[in-house]
Amino acid sequence: MGKLYLVPTPIGNLEDITLRAIRILKEVDLILAEDTRTSGKLLQHFDIATQMHSHHMHNEHRSIANLISKLKAGATLALISDAGTPAISDPGFLLTRACLENDIAVECLPGPTAFVPALVNSGLPNDKFVFEGFLPVKKGRQTRLKLLAEETRTIIFYESPHKLLKTLANFVEYFGADRPISVSRELTKLYEETVRGTAAEVLNYYTEKPPKGEIVIVVGGKK
Repeated sequence: MGKLYLVPTPIGNLEDITLRAIRILKEVDLILAEDTRTSGKLLQHFDIATQMHSHHMHNEHRSIANLISKLKAGATLALISDAGTPAISDPGFLLTRACLENDIAVECLPGPTAFVPALVNSGLPNDKFVFEGFLPVKKGRQTRLKLLAEETRTIIFYESPHKLLKTLANFVEYFGADRPISVSRELTKLYEETVRGTAAEVLNYYTEKPPKGEIVIVVGGKK
């Protein structure tokens, strides 16, 4: 019986990969990558010659049976996403569940995850928090926001730059203009930035300065 490794990869700064992650990626029989072009640059940088197969949200349902067969035959596989820890708003859950249902060992390495540094440097309470990932784009969005307006724990969201203003405006509407918010973008990269303030203040800031890059929003819970 083989084994599945879940291997976090840097969210920007290549120095954030671990020595163990590099070793595992060199030793496994096959690397499952969300985008082989993106991951190819990472593997080339660290002289990793292991074969890659594409494994993403559009094909993971179809490919799982074949991957389980490989693992049962003794293959070792590593799953990586474009950036960060697999299964955190990226593919990984379905294959992990299938492995466990088939008594195949799964090991997750510690490593980069965007929401952790965003939460820690937000200055908002981090003893209790809830991770929401991406809000629904249309259906269910209003219902979710109304529910989260009553959440007393710190709330963490992922967002794309072209939807940030809409989301911040929603927070002003549903959470209140004075709700404390921290927006981190381009974490670990050259132009890393964290903007902290009330929902209204942060909305005004990004209205005047359109955002770029990957974004994590940390929202204080209801008092």
